[in-house]
Amino acid sequence: MESRQLKWIYLSGLSLVWGSSFILIKKGLLGLSAIQVGSLRIVFAGIFLLLIGFKSLFKIPREKWKFIAMTSVFGTFVPAFLFALAQTEIDSSVSSILNSLTPLNTLILGALVFGVSFERRQVWGVFIGLVGSLLLVFNGAMNHPDQNYYYALLIVIASICYAVNVNLIKKFLSDLSPLCITTGNFLVLLFPSLIILYLSGFSEAIHVEKVQNAVMFIMILGVVGTGIANILFFKLIQMSSPVFATSVTYLIPVVAFFWGLLDNEMLTPVQFFGAFIILIGVYLSAKKSTIAK
Repeated sequence: MESRQLKWIYLSGLSLVWGSSFILIKKGLLGLSAIQVGSLRIVFAGIFLLLIGFKSLFKIPREKWKFIAMTSVFGTFVPAFLFALAQTEIDSSVSSILNSLTPLNTLILGALVFGVSFERRQVWGVFIGLVGSLLLVFNGAMNHPDQNYYYALLIVIASICYAVNVNLIKKFLSDLSPLCITTGNFLVLLFPSLIILYLSGFSEAIHVEKVQNAVMFIMILGVVGTGIANILFFKLIQMSSPVFATSVTYLIPVVAFFWGLLDNEMLTPVQFFGAFIILIGVYLSAKKSTIAK
C-alpha cells in the first residue's frame, strides 16, 4: 500500500484510539487520583512495550539515548499527569478540543527552534486558533462555575510538550524504528513511574472495588491508548511531517465528543463555535509546512 494511503489509515486509527482516551481517563479518575492515573498509565504501557520490544533496545545507538530521554519526558511523562490533573476539573470533551492546539504549537516551535518554514496564512491560523481556545475556555468557565477552568491551561502546556516531542522525533530520531523509540521511551519512564505510584498510596487502596474497576480502564488506556498508539504515531511522523502527524488532533475531539455525550457531557453553543474556530486555525496552520534541511 502506498505511504500516502497508509498515512491516512494511521491518522484515522489514531483518532479513534486517542479520542477514546479522554473518557478512559475520566473513568479512571472515579477510583484513582490524578497522580495514580498518570503513573499507572505509564507503568502498563511500559510493561507491555518491554514484553514486545525489548530486543529493539539494542538497536538504539548510545548517542541517541539523550533524545530518547527527552522525547519520553515531553511526549509521555509530563502530558500523562497534566491530562489527568486537568480532567479532575474540566470535561473530557473540552480537554480533547484544547488538545487540538498541538499542530499550532508544533508549527510555532518548529519555526522558532527546528527550522520549519511557514507562510502568512499559517500565522493567521495560529492567531485564530488561540482566539477559539480563549472563547472555549472563558465560556466554559461562565457556564460551569463548579469547574475550575484554570486547569485548562494544563492541556495547553501538554499540547506544547507534544509539539516539542514530534519535532525532536522528526529531526533526531527518524532513522530509528517506531518500536525502538517507543520502547526506549518507556524504559526510561518505567522506574520513576513505579516509584511515584508506590508513593501515591496505590498499594493500600488496590483492594477497594472501585479502585480495581478504575485500574481496568487505565490498563486499556496504557496498553492501547499509549503503548500501541505511540508506535503508530511515531511511524506516522516518520512517513509524513510533524504538523500532519499532529493533525490527528482535528479528529480526536469528534470521537471524544460522542463519548462525552454517552457520559452526559454537553458543550454550549458558544463552546461549539469556539471549537469550530480552533479547527479552522489548526487547518490554516497545517498548510505546507516543511522541515528545513
